[in-house]
Amino acid sequence: MEHIHTLPHTNDNSPNICGHEALISQTMTLPGPHYLAESNIDFANIQSGFACALHMHQPMIPAEGGSLETAKVISNLKAMMKDPGSGDHYNATVFHDCYKRMGTFIPDLVRKGFSPRIMLDYSGALLHGLIDMGLTDVIDSLRTITQEPDCRPCVEWLGTAWGHPVAPSTPAQDYRLHVLAWQHHFAALFGTEALSRVRGFSPCEMALPNHPDVCYEFIRTLKDCGYRWILVQEHTIESMTGDAIDPYLPCCLIAQNSQGQTEQITAIIKTQGSDTKLVAQMQPYYEAMGQARRTLAGHSVPALATQIADGENGGVMMNEFPPKFDQVMQEASSSSTPPVNVTEYLEYLDTLGITESDLPRIQPILQHKIWEQFQTGAGPQALAQLIETLASQDDRFHMQGGSWTHNISWVQGYESVLGPMQKASALFAQKILSTSMATSDPRFKTALFNLMLSQTSCFRYWGEGQWTDYGKELCRRVTAMIEAES
Repeated sequence: MEHIHTLPHTNDNSPNICGHEALISQTMTLPGPHYLAESNIDFANIQSGFACALHMHQPMIPAEGGSLETAKVISNLKAMMKDPGSGDHYNATVFHDCYKRMGTFIPDLVRKGFSPRIMLDYSGALLHGLIDMGLTDVIDSLRTITQEPDCRPCVEWLGTAWGHPVAPSTPAQDYRLHVLAWQHHFAALFGTEALSRVRGFSPCEMALPNHPDVCYEFIRTLKDCGYRWILVQEHTIESMTGDAIDPYLPCCLIAQNSQGQTEQITAIIKTQGSDTKLVAQMQPYYEAMGQARRTLAGHSVPALATQIADGENGGVMMNEFPPKFDQVMQEASSSSTPPVNVTEYLEYLDTLGITESDLPRIQPILQHKIWEQFQTGAGPQALAQLIETLASQDDRFHMQGGSWTHNISWVQGYESVLGPMQKASALFAQKILSTSMATSDPRFKTALFNLMLSQTSCFRYWGEGQWTDYGKELCRRVTAMIEAES
């Protein structure tokens, strides 16, 4: 299939992240099916399927030359390669290989007559950092499996937010710009035809907002940007009917805000915790083998076990995954439990007449406590008062969202970096967004690029120290740059 359009990758040595919103919107509204027509999966007769996704990310950090205040911003991967004797930096060359190796694994299996499947989630910051380092071999490898007709049905890309921000604590208008920036960048690298097939969304850190107004804006962003489904962590959601949630069937995630407005999107549940070893050892295959077909909206459908893991971290993923992936893809192809990708599975449900409204209804965790007392449409002030009351009554109640882990908050303990992030975001909104500056204006792109770099989750993951210092410094640069322009 010919590409619809090709966008230039860079402009002034920076990634293409904005300025083509109409084209991106047009691309994301192209009708499907996007995978089922090329699929060789006999969904009507299989017992179950398994879907595996690999998440890849490296932040950009101020770490090359001089003091922190003057250091050049480079990929953390480059910083690792420049200082291989520090910490775990010896892994840098292995990471590099992990980023490109699917471009070898998939064609090899296809040539042997098998039907592999994999879903890929790469942050925009990683993609930019690789190109900035000159590691275009990674992009070339990925381009092969994204565009070549024999490989294309095997690989499903998942959209994400460009700079790897966490949705619960990133301003909604900024998060939307991250989502659009990733779509721009991906289209520039792989073509808009490839972008038209990106229908699932992978939230950074599996972070799902549970504050009603934040979650509503989050889901509205995804729907406005053309996404059909989202990957959610099993413990970040709850049933709206009181029924047990079946993690092997798609659900309908409902987002309602304090004004009474609602949005919904299909949710695919990531099961079995967050251990990278699970995917590295291809555990989802064995999990799926134990699942029987289900009844959904009166139809018999195969169960689907879905997992995602970092695609480069940990010795098991680095070393044991390649032979295990090869073994399982050969064994599972054409079996009663084949590898599948999520969108082709959903497109099969479409052929049965199953709609999103037929799916079990879920909502973000703890929201039931709000809706038990909140008067629909009462507004943000009433919601804030109720949240404060509920939190005072139960110290387990919170509206900080959920993510892949129960024990990490993306808010508590990070005031020293969240303050500068919020200041930079507010200044961007005041000096850039409120002026209706064209997104094609180089000043808009430069400001957006730096803002997104400052909002990566990495600056909150490791606690106080060097990483929060990186985050605060990037926020300082954003603020200084915008103030200088105004």
